[in-house]
Amino acid sequence: MSPDPRPLRLCVLVAALLVAGCATPPAIDPARLPPIPLSFAGAGGKWTATAPAELPAFGEWWKAFGDPVLDGLMAGAMERNDRIHIAASRLEQARALLRAAEGRRLPQVGLAAGAFRGTRPDMGPAAATSLSAGATFSYEVDVFGKIARATDAARLDTDARESLLRSARLLIQAEVAHTYFTLRALDAETAIVQDTVLAYADTLRLTESRFRAGDVAELDVVRVRAEKAAAQSQALAIRRERAELEHTLAVLVGEVASTFSLAPSQWTGSAPAIPAGVPAVVLARRPDVSAAQQALLAAQARVGVAQSAWFPDVQLTASGGFASSGLSDVFKWSARAWGVGALLSLPIFDGRREGTIAAAAAEMDGALSSYREQVLVAFKDVEDQLSSLRLLGEQAQAEAEAVASARRATALSNARYRGGFISQFELLDAQRNELRSRRMETQVRAAQFQTTVRLVRALGGSWDNPAAPAVATRE
Repeated sequence: MSPDPRPLRLCVLVAALLVAGCATPPAIDPARLPPIPLSFAGAGGKWTATAPAELPAFGEWWKAFGDPVLDGLMAGAMERNDRIHIAASRLEQARALLRAAEGRRLPQVGLAAGAFRGTRPDMGPAAATSLSAGATFSYEVDVFGKIARATDAARLDTDARESLLRSARLLIQAEVAHTYFTLRALDAETAIVQDTVLAYADTLRLTESRFRAGDVAELDVVRVRAEKAAAQSQALAIRRERAELEHTLAVLVGEVASTFSLAPSQWTGSAPAIPAGVPAVVLARRPDVSAAQQALLAAQARVGVAQSAWFPDVQLTASGGFASSGLSDVFKWSARAWGVGALLSLPIFDGRREGTIAAAAAEMDGALSSYREQVLVAFKDVEDQLSSLRLLGEQAQAEAEAVASARRATALSNARYRGGFISQFELLDAQRNELRSRRMETQVRAAQFQTTVRLVRALGGSWDNPAAPAVATRE
């Protein structure tokens, strides 16, 4: 009497379920995540931080600057920048891999045809011909969630690639705005230096006239000529720097530097003010942080995929068709053939699977560290720009006072020099001070624009407070 096989089958099933219960991916340790600060120190405690959440990146933030030329540059960059196209291609690749992973959930159906000539035990000693044609069907039953986990990991990879594409767009937008405002600041500096050259030229004419009259020495003439030449040299250096920035803009907007040009223009307007008290949802909308978060979750899911390699595989198969020794008889009803089957395979020992699980766990550990670093960098970026904006505002006020005083000093010195009350050296010193103060004022203004752009990027594309999901906010 043969033993009852049912207890053995039951033991195999129980063992498989125990393995499945032990294959849960490891949880993310909250102690390794960076703490959320109560507020941003750079804003005097007026801005609060929010916990990580999924929000889309904001769109045309640069229009807050009200510059049509910048709007046109942004449109060109979004359409033709190669770094954005590379990120978009990688996203399409991730989407294709997701479709491949999802395809494992579906039955596999195929057609098959074959011909055989030879001897087989079932065909007698003489050589014979066997022809066949039919269809095959196979389906892997995802009893233990192996395919589901792999699909989830692929979907998270796709989400990460989508966030990286948004990050690439935001980075290019910030680079375009930063480069454009730097170029416009150089235009303003060029105008200041040219005004100074004209002032030196007027002083030179007056000094040369007084030299011919015998009122001043030749040294005074040479000194003014040196100051005028130095100012002209500064103007040429600014033009050289502007040309390089123009070529950089050409690359950012996807054009050839030799054919791209941006006409000089008067720099008007001011940087938009960042309102105080708006929550800095830096973790909620920064695409690079979102990408790191999705990569961490994908790595966690892949640990589960690796652990699932120890689970039994259950395959259902079926086939049906015709087989005959003659071509004319292949598709006759009497030549029909069919079959169904089921296969269960359970690995017992495989060192490769253990190595795969260890590699997946190490990948998850690295992804967790990368996510933590990205969060810390995000808070640092916001703190840097908030502090810079606050200090630049105070510096701009001080520079405005310095420029007003320097202009007044130049006007008084010019009048006193023409009246013969002061030396030419004192006049030149006043003009140099005015030039230095005006250029510094322009540079501080440019820094305010550039820092505002960097803050927008640090906040993920906007400082508006959208309809955020339910996340904990501490004030």
